[in-house]
Amino acid sequence: MFKKLKSIFKGKKEEEKSSEEEVELIEVEEELKVQEEVKEEIVIEDNQEEEVQEVKEITKKEEISENVEEIETVEEKEETKLGFFDKLKKGLEKTRNNFTNQINDILKSYHKIDEDLFEDLEEILITSDVGIETTMMIIDNLRDRVRDDRVTEPGDVMDLLKDEIKKIMNESIEDNKINIDPSPAVVLVVGVNGVGKTTTIGKMANTFRKDGKKVLIAAGDTFRAAAIEQLEEWGNRANVDIISHKEGADPAAVIFDGIQAAKARKTDILICDTAGRLHNKSNLMNELNKIFRVVEKEYGEATKEVLLVLDATTGQNALSQAKVFKEVANITGIALTKLDGTAKGGVVIALQSGMGIPIKLIGVGEGIDDLQPFDTNDFVEAMFQRQ
Repeated sequence: MFKKLKSIFKGKKEEEKSSEEEVELIEVEEELKVQEEVKEEIVIEDNQEEEVQEVKEITKKEEISENVEEIETVEEKEETKLGFFDKLKKGLEKTRNNFTNQINDILKSYHKIDEDLFEDLEEILITSDVGIETTMMIIDNLRDRVRDDRVTEPGDVMDLLKDEIKKIMNESIEDNKINIDPSPAVVLVVGVNGVGKTTTIGKMANTFRKDGKKVLIAAGDTFRAAAIEQLEEWGNRANVDIISHKEGADPAAVIFDGIQAAKARKTDILICDTAGRLHNKSNLMNELNKIFRVVEKEYGEATKEVLLVLDATTGQNALSQAKVFKEVANITGIALTKLDGTAKGGVVIALQSGMGIPIKLIGVGEGIDDLQPFDTNDFVEAMFQRQ
């Protein structure tokens, strides 16, 4: 009996041992499985870290690339700005020699600041086509500034005069930016024959196209002989299409067709030439008003700029033309041509300060790229630039 119980007990022990071994085996397997999972997690984490590192490196490279591009863009803008200023300075050489050098000579001839000095400065400004009213304002402000700042040396007056000219020009207008945004935009170009209207349109179209704009020109000056041919030639040089009719056609009809073409082609900027006749104010008003009505009716949603083209070499005559056109049309800006060919660049001051019309473009050379945006501060700095 005892042997039988011992045998049973031994059997149970063996079963328990076997079960324990199975449990141990399971535990070992589970532990190995856990270890494998841990290893996999470690590998995954390592891979993730590598991926994160790669992403960081790519992001860093992209940031460096973007920074380089930004620096290059800034440098290009600075080079363009410098190029514009150099052209402006060169274009104003005649004005500088006449205007600034005279002022400099006057200031050197005085040992103290008195009323005679102000009168001599006044005379130089007037004879440089700054205009009587504008000159009086500048000199009055200069006189107050000298008194308030307690300036006693004549040589210090030059910088004060420069500041007063900047101030009076900037305060007369909102800005000098040509109004072509948002697109679509229409630029109506007005002015008498011989001021460089056709040339200005061609150069302007070239500039807009280079800026990535889609440009179209409507040849609305149908009365002047060869005006259409000249504009077509400029269109070819600027790589811009022209909408035209035969000579003697109704200018408003040409502008109408130009608008329809601009809409169909999804043009950014439509530049409209207009007749340059100035026989009398009544005819001019009727002709321009007819064109304005067509533009308003057919292209009411377009941004509008009415640009008056004037020849800087005509001096006071340019002022007279500006007065007439301002009475018959809502002139929003002036393009001043041939500024490099005159010693009387003071007309710029008179036009912007005296008439309150912003100068938006200036021509400082004969090349297709020599029409540039006008900046008041740059203009005054270039005009007063010392040799």
